Amino acid sequence: MASRSVGELQEMEVDRKGESEESGDDETKRRSINGNVDPNQPATTGKEESPVDMDTITLDPEEEDVDLVHCRIGKIEGLEVLQKCKTLSLRQNLIKKIENLDSLSSLRELDLYDNQIRKLENLQNLKEIEQLDVSFNMLRKVEGLEQLTRLKKLFLLHNKIGNIANLDHLTGLDMLELGSNRIRVLENLDTLSSLQSLFLGTNKITTLQNLDGLHNLTVLSIQSNRITKIEGLQNLVSLRELYLSHNGIEVIEGLENNKKLTTLDIAANRVKKIENISHLTDLQEFWMNDNQIDNWSDLDELKNAKSLETVYLERNPVQKDPQYRRKIMLALPSVRQIDATFIRF
Repeated sequence: MASRSVGELQEMEVDRKGESEESGDDETKRRSINGNVDPNQPATTGKEESPVDMDTITLDPEEEDVDLVHCRIGKIEGLEVLQKCKTLSLRQNLIKKIENLDSLSSLRELDLYDNQIRKLENLQNLKEIEQLDVSFNMLRKVEGLEQLTRLKKLFLLHNKIGNIANLDHLTGLDMLELGSNRIRVLENLDTLSSLQSLFLGTNKITTLQNLDGLHNLTVLSIQSNRITKIEGLQNLVSLRELYLSHNGIEVIEGLENNKKLTTLDIAANRVKKIENISHLTDLQEFWMNDNQIDNWSDLDELKNAKSLETVYLERNPVQKDPQYRRKIMLALPSVRQIDATFIRF
């Protein structure tokens, strides 16, 4: 497992990071939510591309999976021949508006990642669609999805969305990606009882709240926000992975009912003590790097986790101990990886 990037957790720094992503500069755009450069994003040339006419593109009426990635398409048109199409990818084009898709009634997946779309619209006839990706666009609102009742996966990463809204009817949704937006409040998620994965990294959320209806949630990622307290998770009894790195958390608490957790990430916060997790016996990965842990006895909290394999404690005061790795190995004999390095036997 690769070592992750680290920064001082200052609120000013988090704000700056959010603002730089909102500005939509090309270098930021080429980076995914975890900070790695997206190989699918083209390098900036500084030269604006001119769109091509769809008439110049040959379409096969028999094709079920249509891939029109980086074709400089400026307008969606002329797709009526694709009556058998189930998967349509229009990634990395110059599309400004969602339109002329009514005839594609068999479509199951629609990918509009990295275009110039400002509004979710004209999707009402795509009633069979199960996956929709409109990440890296210019959306300000979640809207126009009322008829997509079969939707299971919705990706709206890196837009300019300010509120979670208009999702009530998507009761079959199992994955929702809203990372790198401008969301400040967790709200309007109550009806998404089928949701299994929720990604909200790099927003401006201050409080963990309004999650009680998500009984089937197994993955919650809310990294790089403005959270100072772990709370509001008591009903998430199915939760297996919790990612809270790069916030302002000072105390590990509020996890009493999350007994199925296998991954707990609280890296890059302000935690001084490992506590209140001795009941997490299924824990396999524990990320606590870049905090303020200075007492070796804190590792006793992890001794009941017999399947624990990965521990990150680098850049805590305990790392200054010359016997740092040896002490972790002795305290937690099941561990196979300390920070980014595997243990050699």
